[in-house]
Amino acid sequence: MEHEVAWKKYDEVDLEALEGLASNYIDFISENKTERRCAATAIRMAEKAGYVSLADAVREGRALSAGDKVWAHSHGKALILVQLGSNPLSEGMNILGAHIDSPRLDLKQNPLYESNGFALLDTHYYGGIKNYQWVTLPLAMHGVIAKKDGTVVDINVGDDEGDPVFCVSDLLIHLASQQMDKKGNKIVEGEDLDILIGNRPIFLNGEDADGGGADEGGEGANNKDAAKEPVKAFALKLLADKYGIEEADFLSAEIEMVPAGRARELGFDRSMVIGYGQDDRVCAYTSLIAQLEAPADLAKTAVTVLVDKEEIGSVGATGMASNFFENTIAEIMELAGEGGMLPLRRALTASSMLSSDVSAGFDPAYASVFEPKNAAFLGRGLVFNKYTGARGKSGSNDASAEYVARVRRVMDDAGVSFQTAELGKVDAGGGGTIAYLPAKYGMDVIDSGVAVLSMHAPWEVTSKADIYEAYKGYLAFLKNA
Repeated sequence: MEHEVAWKKYDEVDLEALEGLASNYIDFISENKTERRCAATAIRMAEKAGYVSLADAVREGRALSAGDKVWAHSHGKALILVQLGSNPLSEGMNILGAHIDSPRLDLKQNPLYESNGFALLDTHYYGGIKNYQWVTLPLAMHGVIAKKDGTVVDINVGDDEGDPVFCVSDLLIHLASQQMDKKGNKIVEGEDLDILIGNRPIFLNGEDADGGGADEGGEGANNKDAAKEPVKAFALKLLADKYGIEEADFLSAEIEMVPAGRARELGFDRSMVIGYGQDDRVCAYTSLIAQLEAPADLAKTAVTVLVDKEEIGSVGATGMASNFFENTIAEIMELAGEGGMLPLRRALTASSMLSSDVSAGFDPAYASVFEPKNAAFLGRGLVFNKYTGARGKSGSNDASAEYVARVRRVMDDAGVSFQTAELGKVDAGGGGTIAYLPAKYGMDVIDSGVAVLSMHAPWEVTSKADIYEAYKGYLAFLKNA
C-alpha cells in the first residue's frame, strides 16, 4: 500500500487554510520555546475561546453541564482543556494528548563560573540529544528565577531583535585530529556543554576592582571576589541591574538554553517548516487548535492534554505519569454531578485517545535505517503508529485492531490524509511516547502525529501538508470518534 501525497488533493481554499495554519504555527513555536511559555500561551488562547479556570469553578462550587469549557494546569507546565459534551462523562471522552517539553540544555543549580577570562554557565542536557549538534549554535536563554521573597523573575534573552545570544564553543579543525577520531557520543561530552556568556571584566579605565576608583562596577565591585573573577563579577552586575537577582538565586531557577531565532519556511516551494521544538509542539499546537475549534454541540466530551517531561520518561508532577490528568477529570465529574470513584473509572475506561507525538520521517540520506513499506513520509498526512517501543516492542502501547479500524473510519469519513508507520527498522533503535500511561485505564489509545526530519536536533523539519492534515484529523477525532 502506498499513500498519496496530500498536496495533490488541495484546491485554493485548502491551500489558503493550510498556509494560514502554518503561519500561525510558525509564530507559536517561535514565541513559545519552553513548556512554561507553551502552557501560558495556550491558557490565554483558551480563555479567549471561552474556557474558564477549573480551579475557580471548584472554589465557587459551580455546576458544569454540556457545552461548558474549563482549563486546568499543573505548576504552569502542563495543561488540560475540557469541553463537556451532551453524553454523560461516564460513557467516555475523546482525548488528544501531546507533550510540550523538548530537548535542550538546562542550567545547573550552581552554574556560573569564570575560566581564563571567560564567564560561563554549566549545563545539564535534557532529553536525548546529539551533544555535538549544540556547539557553535546561537542560543537563547528562557526560564524563571524564583527569589526567596516569593517573586518570580521571567528570563528571556536571545530571541528579540537586538538581544545578545550565547553559545557553546567548539575546537578548531586545525587542532581536532584526536577529537575527530572519537565516537559520535564522545566528540563533545555532556560536561563540556558550557555556555559562553561573557569576556569583559568589571574593571575598566585602568583601575582594578579593589582599587577604589569609580568604574563600571560601582558599589560591590570593590571586593576581592570581583578582583579574583572580574568577568564573572561583571556578568553578575548585569544580571543584578536587569533582573534584580544575585548568584544564590540560581539555586531556585529553571533556565533553559534553546536555539535562538524564529522558525522559518523551508524550500524554494516553502512547503516545509524548520524550527526548534517541533517534537512535540507540532502535535501540541494542532491538538490545541482542534480543541478550541470543536463545535459547540459535541456528544462526547472533548479533552486535550498537554504535558511536560515526556522527553525524560513522563515523570514528576507535570508528566503524564502523575495524577494530574486523573485528578482533573475527577474534579470535573464532581461538578458535572457524576462524582465518585466508580464513575471516574468507567469514564476513563470508556474513553478513546490519540497519543500525539511525532514520527520519524523517511530521510533518503539515511535510508538504511528505515523499512520503506512501514515508514512515514513527509507530505503524506497524519501518521499512525499502532505501536512504538524498541526491538520487541518494548515499552510500547499496541493499539487493538478494532480501535485502528475505528480510527481509520473517522479519518476516511473526514477526508483526512493519513499513513501508518513504525519508528525505523526493527533492530535499528526505537522510542516511546505517553501512550502506555493512559492505556493503563483500559481506554483505547493509539500513537499519532506528524513526520519529522532531524528529530531531536536543534532544528527539525516538518511538512506544512502534514501539519494541516494533523489539525483536520484531530478535529475529526474530537467530533466523531
